[in-house]
Amino acid sequence: MAAQAAAAAQAAAAAQAAAAQAAQAEAAESWYLALLGFAEHFRTSSPPKIRLCVHCLQAVFPFKPPQRIEARTHLQLGSVLYHHTKNSEQARSHLEKANSVDAAKPLLRKAIQISQQTPYWHCRLLFQLAQLHTLEKDLVSACDLLGVGAEYARVVGSEYTRALFLLSKGMLLLMERKLQEVHPLLTLCGQIVENWQGNPIQKESLRVFFLVLQVTHYLDAGQVKSVKPCLKQLQQCIQTISTLHDDEILPSNPADLFHWLPKEHMCVLVYLVTVMHSMQAGYLEKAQKYTDKALMQLEKLKMLDCSPILSSFQVILLEHIIMCRLVTGHKATALQEISQVCQLCQQSPRLFSNHAAQLHTLLGLYCVSVNCMDNAEAQFTTALRLTNHQELWAFIVTNLASVYIREGNRHQEVLYSLLERINPDHSFPVSSHCLRAAAFYVRGLFSFFQGRYNEAKRFLRETLKMSNAEDLNRLTACSLVLLGHIFYVLGNHRESNNMVVPAMQLASKIPDMSVQLWSSALLRDLNKACGNAMDAHEAAQMHQNFSQQLLQDHIEACSLPEHNLITWTDGPPPVQFQAQNGPNTSLASLL
Repeated sequence: MAAQAAAAAQAAAAAQAAAAQAAQAEAAESWYLALLGFAEHFRTSSPPKIRLCVHCLQAVFPFKPPQRIEARTHLQLGSVLYHHTKNSEQARSHLEKANSVDAAKPLLRKAIQISQQTPYWHCRLLFQLAQLHTLEKDLVSACDLLGVGAEYARVVGSEYTRALFLLSKGMLLLMERKLQEVHPLLTLCGQIVENWQGNPIQKESLRVFFLVLQVTHYLDAGQVKSVKPCLKQLQQCIQTISTLHDDEILPSNPADLFHWLPKEHMCVLVYLVTVMHSMQAGYLEKAQKYTDKALMQLEKLKMLDCSPILSSFQVILLEHIIMCRLVTGHKATALQEISQVCQLCQQSPRLFSNHAAQLHTLLGLYCVSVNCMDNAEAQFTTALRLTNHQELWAFIVTNLASVYIREGNRHQEVLYSLLERINPDHSFPVSSHCLRAAAFYVRGLFSFFQGRYNEAKRFLRETLKMSNAEDLNRLTACSLVLLGHIFYVLGNHRESNNMVVPAMQLASKIPDMSVQLWSSALLRDLNKACGNAMDAHEAAQMHQNFSQQLLQDHIEACSLPEHNLITWTDGPPPVQFQAQNGPNTSLASLL
């Protein structure tokens, strides 16, 4: 009996200790959940109250929480500071204390395993782990997780979140160029989006996500004409969203508590893809108009919101408008905007890592525009070293080949190797219609410089056929003027005129200053050869005007301190520039 009494007393004491431990754990869980709830409330407020969010998360540490909670809090703090403030050092410190991404992934996997009965958290953790894999460039693992999320969302009856998972997976498949998998996935997404009946803003945001993927898919393929119906739908969709009012009614299904982007961000994104389309199609004034609208909207948003996606949007917009400036003869402005991209990249190592190759490519294009061919070669070579993106690689190689062609016999062996790698008649490395048409043009240019005029005409007619099929106006203008030059050299003045006149009209519409300069020189010589003195004088006057505009812009650009960027080929962007005494490059190729 005594033994039984002792055992009973021990059991009672153990039960009491367990109850006390459970109560303590419950109390700990309650204060932690309360602080976490407040932090999330402040983070998602409109506008976000990031300082209060950070205070709530920092308040976790004085309680001496368990290691897993401490690591998770460091991870959350690092994420908030990185995405919403400029305190990059503090963000890095907290992320390091969270034991790095490698340590975060097992924690997330464990949390995913035990959260299957709480749909919101289970979906959120799947998204978060997929994002970590994406940041590490492990897109296969990220796609697998998004597929798991889509199936889970289907099982718990959330077609809305199922569509978000599938669209996110489609975005990664587009990044991986797995086009055979993308097409059926986008078809399924389209059906889900159209059939889903729910919150109007959520439905329209799904449609925007879906249409953005379709538009960017067409633009990646260089199909500027084919994309127009999708782009029009996207523009109409964002207009619809802007008329809808946000409501605070929570979805009945907790798995639906997600939103892709704020509608203000979606508006900037639609401006951005419109700029991309206008740039490829050669509607450069339209590109300028939408860039101005988007940058104005971004400035307003960045006053209240430090989300890194806004800086990404800004950099991509600037990259496109810089190319427009170089075409329209505004090199000095383009150079200052390249410097602006450098400054944005200095603020974010990740942004620089993602855009370094594009930045050197833009500098290469600028160098070509001011006839600094050695620097152009160095910039393009640096860009090739920094990219594994197939379309960008093909774009850079095409431009580098044109540099070598203009340089004459200095790089014949390298040039032949490059031309073989972008041979449009055989296994062209990318599926882009636009880039393949450009490769035909470069082959035509090379044949022209080699004096093989019939071969050049064949390549250029192929370019014309492809560019006309997809409204690639700038390639059309370049091909027409080069064909006109060939016919002029061959003495066929009538056929030359038939090419140069529409080239000039199209170049004026774009407007493309280099093609206008070239066309006006040809029209001057053609009319002089045909005895049309008045037309020859008019064309000569146009040529003089274009020459003066380009010369003035050339001098201004080369005099800017930012011109020293052309020598930067390694490491992060330089912080300061020394002023130039004046231009040190030749204008012979321009005039």
